[in-house]
Amino acid sequence: MNELRLFDPLAVDPFEDTFRSLMRPWRMEAMETPRIKLDLHELDTSYTVKAEIPGVRKEDIDVRVDGNTVTISAEVKKEKEEKKEGRVLRRERQEGYASRSFTLACPVNEAEAEAKYENGVLSLTLPKKAAGSKKRLSVQ
Repeated sequence: MNELRLFDPLAVDPFEDTFRSLMRPWRMEAMETPRIKLDLHELDTSYTVKAEIPGVRKEDIDVRVDGNTVTISAEVKKEKEEKKEGRVLRRERQEGYASRSFTLACPVNEAEAEAKYENGVLSLTLPKKAAGSKKRLSVQ
């Protein structure tokens, strides 16, 4: 429970207020950028990725595959709002650029990779490249 105290303007200690404000948790809401959260599963012949990217149009999502490195990036845009009456009191929708890269154990067959975006979730199917035939050389 909180302690009840009477306010006495002559007993205000400026140092106590300064230290008390340092102990408050910081509010970083204004500095947050959109985040891409993902689930990655490995099957025998492919990888499946489910990436949560809400509030983004599919045209603003960029997926790049380079060997075994996958990069997902998205730009969250806020529509321009113009109001002739009233004023905006609070705006909590995020705006910015998010990117996520990860490396897989096997290279991906880029030609057969598929991407689908539905209801704020990006689904990727990344087939593994067929293992090349290995040849053992005899040392002479």
